[in-house]
Amino acid sequence: MNNIKQLIVLMGLLSVLCGIPTMAQIAHNVTFDAPSAFYAGNAKMPAGSYTVTQPNVDDNLLLIEDASGSHSVFVEFVVAPSNTPHAQTDVTFNKYANVDFLSAVWIEGRNSEMQILPSKAEQKAAKAADAEKHSLSAKNTGDTK
Repeated sequence: MNNIKQLIVLMGLLSVLCGIPTMAQIAHNVTFDAPSAFYAGNAKMPAGSYTVTQPNVDDNLLLIEDASGSHSVFVEFVVAPSNTPHAQTDVTFNKYANVDFLSAVWIEGRNSEMQILPSKAEQKAAKAADAEKHSLSAKNTGDTK
C-alpha cells in the first residue's frame, strides 16, 4: 500500500513538472519598437517594429520578425520562473559596450520569463565586458492561433 502512495505522489509531481513549460507560451503576438539595431541570436536586426511569436507551442523557439517581413530569425529560449507575476509585457536586452542582444521576453501577469539563449557573439562580448540590462515596453496583442 505504501508503494502505491509513493507512486501516486511521484506521478503527481511529474505531471506538475510537465506543465511548467506551457506557462511561458506566447498565446498572442508580442510587439515592440527597437530604437536601434540589436542582435537576436546570431542575426543583426535593424531598428524598427518587431513581432515575437511562438509558431509551435511544443518547441522552445521564438520567431522575431520585423514589420515588413524582410528581417526574421528563430531563437531558442528557456523558461525561467519568477516568484511574482510580471507587471507588464516587455523585452529585455543585454548591452555590451554599444551592442544590444535580445535577452528575454516577459508577458504581463506571468510568473516566468522566456530567456533567449545567448549566441556565441554574446558569450564573447560577455567575456570582454559586463552587461547593462535594459527593457523596452511591449504589447501583447491579438491571438495567433
